[in-house]
Amino acid sequence: MRRSHIHRHWDRRTSSVPKGYLRGKVLRLLNKKPMSGAEIMSDIEENTGHRWRPSPGSVYPLLSWLLDSGYTKELADTEAGVRRYELTEEGRKLLEEHEERRAQDKGARFFGPQFDEWDGALPEGVRELAESWHKMRRASYALRRKLMKEYSETLVLEAKKLVDEFTEKISRIAEFDKA
Repeated sequence: MRRSHIHRHWDRRTSSVPKGYLRGKVLRLLNKKPMSGAEIMSDIEENTGHRWRPSPGSVYPLLSWLLDSGYTKELADTEAGVRRYELTEEGRKLLEEHEERRAQDKGARFFGPQFDEWDGALPEGVRELAESWHKMRRASYALRRKLMKEYSETLVLEAKKLVDEFTEKISRIAEFDKA
């Protein structure tokens, strides 16, 4: 039971988030409206189906850097103790540069928070798909651990066959959607 808690914590907090991902996400959010660090963390958590919530230790230093670099400015207090930030013109330019790099790297995907760029709350069907996706990841981690402990050529061939079939079927579904 303890191990499952640790694994769940790992999935929600740090699951393969690539360098620069959080910065781009924060820039896009601040481009929509002024937000506080807590609002940013909550928004990201909500829009990833509660699978990932960036830590305060990653959000607040990023907000400080954006402020110190002139990419954001702090709004006058509307609530006691709440610091909200909005993008400056320089911040909008940084966002444009980030989006251009992102468009160039469109084919390069990571195996991190899935469906994270959905605009708004995830529909129930997508939430269920995301949960299935996470179950698949957990199963692949379990298989990797098993193979590291007791290697079996038969198991490797069987797993490879399943992964190849899965990849082919998912690719067909994705291509069908483009047609």
